[in-house]
Amino acid sequence: MQTQSKQGNWLIIFAVIALAALPLIFVKGDYSGADGQAEEAILTIRPDYQPWFGFLFEPPSAEIESFLFASQAGIGAGLIGYVIGRYQGRGSLKK
Repeated sequence: MQTQSKQGNWLIIFAVIALAALPLIFVKGDYSGADGQAEEAILTIRPDYQPWFGFLFEPPSAEIESFLFASQAGIGAGLIGYVIGRYQGRGSLKK
């Protein structure tokens, strides 16, 4: 029983890696952010558009911007996981 469980875990890990890597390998395209695309669309519709306010912080490079975005997503996912686990544990203690 133990070896089937380990094999199943490795298959899941392989599937997750494949699902993440295959689109990056086989799909050719520009992986730019939605903010830049939205700005281009707005300027196409109204070339005289002026934003209401500017950025509070402008990262020095795209890599740092990606790192900050990924960190924010990771912290948010960790927080949500913690809250769900906390409520799940609290519910199991009552039983």
